[in-house]
Amino acid sequence: MPLAQRDVADSFQRAFGQPPRWIVRAPGRVNLIGEHTDYNDGFVLPIAIDRAIWIALRPRTDGRVVVRSADYDQQGEFALEELSRGQPGWIEYLKGVAWTLQEAGHRLVGWEGVLAGDVPRGAGLSSSAALEVACARAFATTSELVWDPSVMAQLAQRAENRWVGVNCGIMDQLISATGQAGHAQLIDCRSLALQPVPLPPGVAVAVLDTGTRRGLVDSAYNERRAQCEQSAQRFAVKALRDVAPDEFARRSAELDESARRRARHVITENDRTLKAAEAMRRGDATELGRLMDQSHVSLRDDFEVSSDALNAMVEAAHNHPGCYGARMTGAGFGGCAVALVNAGVSDQFVATVADAYRARTGNKPAVYVCHATDGAEVVES
Repeated sequence: MPLAQRDVADSFQRAFGQPPRWIVRAPGRVNLIGEHTDYNDGFVLPIAIDRAIWIALRPRTDGRVVVRSADYDQQGEFALEELSRGQPGWIEYLKGVAWTLQEAGHRLVGWEGVLAGDVPRGAGLSSSAALEVACARAFATTSELVWDPSVMAQLAQRAENRWVGVNCGIMDQLISATGQAGHAQLIDCRSLALQPVPLPPGVAVAVLDTGTRRGLVDSAYNERRAQCEQSAQRFAVKALRDVAPDEFARRSAELDESARRRARHVITENDRTLKAAEAMRRGDATELGRLMDQSHVSLRDDFEVSSDALNAMVEAAHNHPGCYGARMTGAGFGGCAVALVNAGVSDQFVATVADAYRARTGNKPAVYVCHATDGAEVVES
């Protein structure tokens, strides 16, 4: 039994005096390639990682949800028939999931539980999406709902958009719900079509947490999103996903310099993501790494969402001979990078890169190897 699973079971025993009836888990994610493409109706290529949110629970008969967060050492509760927004905090994500499930017509049964997780918060690994999807899995279990991963992911996204008030895309919830062990998911963010793509043999995926966090970047994000939408209008298409690289090359002079660089990133990133999936199907780790490198340069120079810390981490990864490629991952301005590494030297890579980054920046990093796992599931009953 994984440590986090055992911890949440033990915490439930202490809190409620008996073992839980069920334990559910939903993983975080890291995106191999395809950044800032989701809200442009483009393509992304994430994996669900072996860092997750766990909930140990049993049903209640009074229509209430009572949950203890082991990570925050706090307890929250609410009545399913009297949902109302409170102060920002972890319990609001659970309320939001209950609200969106009921809005979709589902009759919910209450439950009591303990939740805990080992997805680093604020690192760009989608801890909030993992929490939402785990909560949806908990409600589906107690309420005997059909578990359709794609539908539940969309409802979890709606909870974050409409209840919590964060205008996230669909990628995070979708990969948390639909992940497959040993595979990435090529996600078409327009149609939500999924294509599982196997990781090349003999590679490991390393998450490189810079120890820095994004902070207040809403204005920068909104500015870039608006520039992308304006560029799409200039090309008379619904989204930049519909502009082919050769058409962009012919007409890029129609855009001002800043908009041109933003659009160039999105259009070339979509192309790189599709090529990355093809390389993975061939088992070509070298080509996948090359495309990841190109993605980082584009995010750094054209989309301008990297940071000194992220650039230093990517450079430290590149300097290790076992690295095929590395790039920042997530929204940017801080958080994590991701590297594709020869699995035979992954332990050496982790130690060497962490030391090199710390020596250069003075920051304390967290570097660890992740494995592609299955999506949300009931792991014990």
